[in-house]
Amino acid sequence: MTQKQDILTLDDVKLLVDTFYTRVRADALLGPIFDERIQDRWARHLDIMYRFWQTVLLEELTYQGSPGAKHITLPVGAEHFDRWISIFYATLDELFSGEKAEEAKWRAQKMADMFASKIEYYKQHSGRSIL
Repeated sequence: MTQKQDILTLDDVKLLVDTFYTRVRADALLGPIFDERIQDRWARHLDIMYRFWQTVLLEELTYQGSPGAKHITLPVGAEHFDRWISIFYATLDELFSGEKAEEAKWRAQKMADMFASKIEYYKQHSGRSIL
């Protein structure tokens, strides 16, 4: 059995992102939502995700953005975030091991919690800006 390494390079980030989103797109619950929102812009979305995780995990400042506004109107609930986290964790566990992999899990959970909270607030208070 080969020892799994930690997330150390941009190529590692790309492997994580590509594997994860391949699984998301194939998922019956998440795939249609992502495909509807992203449509034919997958290459652009993946590039943004590479830069996001490169910035977060490798501390190479390549991402600048405000992801909240893009997610606030998604038609999702707790079950979608649970599935997203489940796929993300499984992908990490299959491919990597180490401090950065654990940090990626922690950060993903924090993002899921934040997005879920903002989306729920938006649903309850539609018409008022929360960003």
